[in-house]
Amino acid sequence: MKLFGSSGTRGVAISDLSPTFALRVAKAAGTVWEADCVAVARDTRTTGELFANAVASGLAAVGCDVDRLGVAPTPAVSRYCEAEGVPCVLVTASHNPPEFNGIKLVGDDGVELSVDALERVENHILGEEYDEATWDAVGEETRVDGVTESYVDEVVASVDRAAIDAADLTVAVDPGHGAGALTNPEVFRRLGCAVVTTNAQPDGHFPGRLPEPVPEHLDDLRRLVRAADADVGIAHDGDADRAVFVDERGRYIEGDASIAALAKAALEPGDATVAAVNVSQRLVDVCEAVGADLELTPIGATSIITRTRELQAAGTRVPVAGEGNGGVFFPEYRLTRDGAYIGAKFLELLADGRTASEVVEPFADYHNVRENVGYDAEPELDRMLDAAAEYAMNADADLDTKDGYRLDYGDAWVLVRPSGTEPKVRIYAEARDADRAHDLAAEAREQVENAK
Repeated sequence: MKLFGSSGTRGVAISDLSPTFALRVAKAAGTVWEADCVAVARDTRTTGELFANAVASGLAAVGCDVDRLGVAPTPAVSRYCEAEGVPCVLVTASHNPPEFNGIKLVGDDGVELSVDALERVENHILGEEYDEATWDAVGEETRVDGVTESYVDEVVASVDRAAIDAADLTVAVDPGHGAGALTNPEVFRRLGCAVVTTNAQPDGHFPGRLPEPVPEHLDDLRRLVRAADADVGIAHDGDADRAVFVDERGRYIEGDASIAALAKAALEPGDATVAAVNVSQRLVDVCEAVGADLELTPIGATSIITRTRELQAAGTRVPVAGEGNGGVFFPEYRLTRDGAYIGAKFLELLADGRTASEVVEPFADYHNVRENVGYDAEPELDRMLDAAAEYAMNADADLDTKDGYRLDYGDAWVLVRPSGTEPKVRIYAEARDADRAHDLAAEAREQVENAK
């Protein structure tokens, strides 16, 4: 696909992603859906209202009535779409920096569109083929209240509240000024936890920390966990569809370790789980120990959703899926990433009396490195990827080209791939030895940087 990446389309607001383009996406989506009504929602970004207005105009222009949901986490939007049977054009750039915005398309079942459906929308955009309404048949707009409240009710009702309440947990929450600030602290309070917060005011400038919940952005949460003697810290991205954790000592828990712990609790023999090509050996080990199958896809929610649906249609149980960035799916609950639900499922693991560090201790043997190399123009990207290809072909390792170039050395692996959401080439490496992981990442980085 030319326009939609691994999770919608994103860019720097105004300069790269314009309101005019947002209007075109909305007109194309409304044309493909042929729906009487389409929802519009956004995260907390300062340009969110601007883009939401453009989207609403595009939908009305092709005859769709518009439900304006306002600011809401992505999983709350998914719940609304499923409950009301309406699709949604969601204005969000998720974990990207404040200057970015983006558009994500959610179907009337509450699930992000499949690759095939996105391609149909993209073809209408590129061909400028829209079913525009006459002046007297344009859509009307309705503002909808209660979306976030209903979402909180559902999450609380969908997990083991009694067990979490009985554990008497103190939880530190960092919504990162994103849409989760409206819902997630309340979710954990309703589950019986004592909740302390940082960066919990919705603010599209993200003054306390940047939206991506990576270790270098979580110093406030680490300090809060230690100061409050909390049992765990939970951080979310800008649209609250991811959750990452800090243990009771204020130490960052690798996302690959938390998904492995969640998968171990959910998987049974004969099940399958779906993950991307940057999957950690931790999850591979869990699947082998349980007797479950592991299916790999290109990186990104769209690919994972598509493969999960295929497996479910074939009668395979898929209780958990996702990536090691905190984006975990529990498809039997809903086939969408849900930061509050992920956090609550992790709290269930603490309800048996274990500490957060004890929950993930079996998965602490591997070391992960992630680096990014930015570029300014497509010719630079082409040169970098050509260099990565040559590097991969000459390496003494097993090569997987499902998404970029993954080299498996047996004791370690490295992956080089272009980002689907930012102008960057991403480099991932994992090994049992930290120096080995850093050396592999550095070697790959040198190859692509020299090509620039």
